[in-house]
Amino acid sequence: MLRPLRIPLFAILFMLVPVVASTAEPMGDSTSESMISRVVFGSCIQQDRPTPIFPMMLQAEPQLLLFLGDNIYADTSDINVMRAKYGVLAENKGFQALRSCCPVMATWDDHDYGLNDGGASYPERDAAQQAFLDFWGVPADSPKRQQAGVYDAKVFGPPGKRIQVIMLDTRYFRSPLKTGPRQVGGPYLPDEDPEKTMLGEAQWRWLEEQLRLPAEVRVIASGIQVVAEAAGQETWANLPHERQRLFDLVKSTDAGGVVIVSGDRHWAEVSVANDDVDYPLIDATSSSLNQKHPRGTPTRNQFRAVEQTYHEENFGVISVDWNVVDPKVTIDIVDIAGKPQIKKSIRLSELQPR
Repeated sequence: MLRPLRIPLFAILFMLVPVVASTAEPMGDSTSESMISRVVFGSCIQQDRPTPIFPMMLQAEPQLLLFLGDNIYADTSDINVMRAKYGVLAENKGFQALRSCCPVMATWDDHDYGLNDGGASYPERDAAQQAFLDFWGVPADSPKRQQAGVYDAKVFGPPGKRIQVIMLDTRYFRSPLKTGPRQVGGPYLPDEDPEKTMLGEAQWRWLEEQLRLPAEVRVIASGIQVVAEAAGQETWANLPHERQRLFDLVKSTDAGGVVIVSGDRHWAEVSVANDDVDYPLIDATSSSLNQKHPRGTPTRNQFRAVEQTYHEENFGVISVDWNVVDPKVTIDIVDIAGKPQIKKSIRLSELQPR
């Protein structure tokens, strides 16, 4: 016999009132003059488990926080259940402290979208989007309440020291994936069908507009890995035409300074594509914030730029040294004790179109 769902009082209140951080800037503003030199990012929060990594993220002194998806594990088509799970995270004191320390931007992946490995066929995607926007404090009159998908972008800093953040939505529009015999990473195979999409045409047009805006560093956030090869897992490489379209768009818009951040995998690694854009296209994957990978074996990845992978709790830090003639961009994957486990550095001059 099934037991009735017991929803805590705070979760019921969350269903009625959006949770808004007291000092963090809301999502959706297009520009900010505040210079950013330190961006902290991560993904995959099991809301019912302890989160000792949150205080360490706070100690990293973030000036901007990026949540890359699986921000809760909803896995439901019952939006009241989803909101209740958001309510559990909202009550987390460490999460409250993080949300209050600096501006926050977020996208979703499959588990906070509502369906494991879900895409455009998920029937509750619109209701899930409203729950997402409520949780992240997007104003009721924001255009994002009318937009299909949760993609978002913002530029921080004055001319010469601008960081643009582009949060992609790789769920709302994504076509069905091709499956086959299970590999280490999962059952998914590359699909050459040119009609299938990752972002949908409206988001593709929007992305082109964003990449044409002036910025020195551009952080593109994707819930799933962009550069890593297809090894059974969900990745952009499962839709190779879309992956190539992204690379071609970066190149055709002459967008310099692009660094990709991604989540989903429950381990951390850094991948680099060297042949598709005029400069090395780095994809830094950070996952999970409070879950250790049970297998600990990475999938194959010919694009892995740093041999080491890391399979325990971690978060990422992008640091930009604006105080030198040729700014240095450093990506660190940091463990639960605050120790960097993976590091990748590059000069901004190396991230420019020819």
